[in-house]
Amino acid sequence: MSEKIVVQNKRARHDYHVLETHEAGIELRGTEVKSLREGHMILKDSYADVTSGELFLRGAHISPYEQGNIYNHEPERPRRLLMHKREIVRIGAQLAEKGLTLVPLKVYFKEGRAKIELGLCRGKHTVDKRDTLRERAVMREANRDLKDRRTT
Repeated sequence: MSEKIVVQNKRARHDYHVLETHEAGIELRGTEVKSLREGHMILKDSYADVTSGELFLRGAHISPYEQGNIYNHEPERPRRLLMHKREIVRIGAQLAEKGLTLVPLKVYFKEGRAKIELGLCRGKHTVDKRDTLRERAVMREANRDLKDRRTT
C-alpha cells in the first residue's frame, strides 16, 4: 500500500488530546487534486463538522493551481468528506458531547485517492501542554545520552 503524505497538522497533537482517529475520503475538484499533488495545502485552524447528515472540512486552504484557468477552485471552500453514514452519525453524536472537536491530522494519497485522517479531540489546557513539552525534553535527553554511550 503506497501512501504519499501531502501535509501533517503537527499543531493538532500539541493543542489537543487525540481520543480516536478516522480515515475519510475528500471530494475534490480537478485543480484541487493537482494542487494537492504539489503539496500546496494548509490545515492550520481547520476543522470538520457534521451538517445535515454530511461531514464537511472547513477552514482548510488549498492554493489555486498555478496552471489553472478560469475553472480554478476557491482556496477555502468547504469540502465534503466521504464516510459511511453510520460512521458520520456516530461521530456527530460524539461531537454533540461537550468539548470534543474533529480536527484534521494529515492529508495523504492512498492508492491514488486523496484521504484525510481526522482526530476526535479534546482541547489541552496550558498545564497539559507544558507536561507534554517536559516529557519530550526528557525523552530527547535520554536518547542523546544513549547515543553518547554507544559511540564511546
